[in-house]
Amino acid sequence: MPRKFIKRYTPDPQSIKDHKHLKFLGSLLHNPNLWHMHRRNVARAFAVGVFCAFIPVPFQMLLAAIGAIMFNANMPISVALVWITNPLTMPPMFYGTYKLGAWILGLAPINFNFELSFKWLSDSLSEIWQPFLLGCFVSGIFFSILAYFTIRIIWRISVSRAWQERKERYKAKRALKKAQKNNPSDGSE
Repeated sequence: MPRKFIKRYTPDPQSIKDHKHLKFLGSLLHNPNLWHMHRRNVARAFAVGVFCAFIPVPFQMLLAAIGAIMFNANMPISVALVWITNPLTMPPMFYGTYKLGAWILGLAPINFNFELSFKWLSDSLSEIWQPFLLGCFVSGIFFSILAYFTIRIIWRISVSRAWQERKERYKAKRALKKAQKNNPSDGSE
């Protein structure tokens, strides 16, 4: 069942409530819906977390927490999913979003060599910010919708299979009881 799998990999609610950057949310963190694991909550959490992963700012986890509160989504999942963008995945993801934005705007993508420096960022960002931010927004919307519906479908299939297995076990148990009733062995032979 997805619930067990997801619970295994999500942070503890208390650790999120105690996080120093989330203290300002106060009593909003005590909403029980932020910690429940059901199909709608988890699907919304995936949508919020994936969307926030495409926001090119350093405080994505904070935005995911606020988004989870706004959309009544599971907070641990929302916060954990922003780590889709990490130091390894960020360059190809954000380069892809830049190229998408350039394509949407009808601009020729500029070839550039990425450097992790403030000078490069200030010089290059002035040239690429429009297609970059547009690509981030479009990718965030697309992949968050895709994540939402994918989780809903996976959850529904998983629950259907569990019900089907339960139904088959019950049917087998009834057949065994019926067979024992029709062919009793009292042990006197």
